[in-house]
Amino acid sequence: IDHMGPVELGSGENLDIAPHPHIGLSTLTFLFDGAIKHKDSLGNDIVIEPGAVNWMTAGKGVVHSERTPDYLRTIDKSLHGLQIWIALPKNLENMDPNFVHIDANDLPVWQEDHLDIKLIAGEFEDKKSGVPVYSKLYMIEIKANKTQTVNLKNRLYGESGLYILEGSIHHQNNEFGAKQILITKDANLCEFEITAGTTVYLFGGEPFPEERFIYWNFVSSSREKIEEAKLKGQAQ
Repeated sequence: IDHMGPVELGSGENLDIAPHPHIGLSTLTFLFDGAIKHKDSLGNDIVIEPGAVNWMTAGKGVVHSERTPDYLRTIDKSLHGLQIWIALPKNLENMDPNFVHIDANDLPVWQEDHLDIKLIAGEFEDKKSGVPVYSKLYMIEIKANKTQTVNLKNRLYGESGLYILEGSIHHQNNEFGAKQILITKDANLCEFEITAGTTVYLFGGEPFPEERFIYWNFVSSSREKIEEAKLKGQAQ
C-alpha cells in the first residue's frame, strides 16, 4: 500500500513519474484529491480523478507513466490517494497485460447503521465491484458518521489489513490513528470501535500458498523471473 500525499503542488510543481516497467502484479489507484494521467505501452491514455479506479495488470510485462495532466500543470493543485499492489496468482503471473478504468459512480455503495461503505474492488457478501480482480479479495472503504462498534466477524475472509486514512479506531484497549495499519491473518475476527469522522480501508483476501518476491517494480513467485526482468530493463 502506498499512501500518496496529501501534498500541495504549486504551478511549477508536477507529478512526473517517467515510463517504468512492471511484472507479476496488478496496481489499483484510487484518488481522494487531484488527478493523474496514466499512459501505458498498451495504448491507454486516461486521466483518473477522485473516486474512480485505475486497475492495471502487468502480467508478463507492461510499461507506464504517471503524470500531472496538462490542464493542471500551470496552476496550484493538490494530490492525495492510495495505490495498492496486488500479486497475481502463480498461474496468471505471465498473463497478457491489460488496463481497466472504472468510474466512481459504478462502484457499489451502501449504508449500515451510521456507516457509509463502498466496495472498491473484489467481493463482499452479495456485492461485487466491477474491477476485474484475479483472486478472491476485497478493498472496502468505511466512513463513520457516529462513534460505534464495527463488527465484521464472519463477514470477511482470508487475511486482512485495516488502514486508517483519518480519525481513529480502538481495539483491545489500544487507540490507533491516521496512517497506521493493523493486520490480521484471520479476517473473521475483525471487530473494532470507530470514532465519528474516521475513514478506514480494509483490504485482504485469500492468501496464496507460494511466497512472493519483490524487487523495484517486479513481483513474482520466482526469483529467476525477477532477475530476467531486471536484465531486460537494463538492456532497454
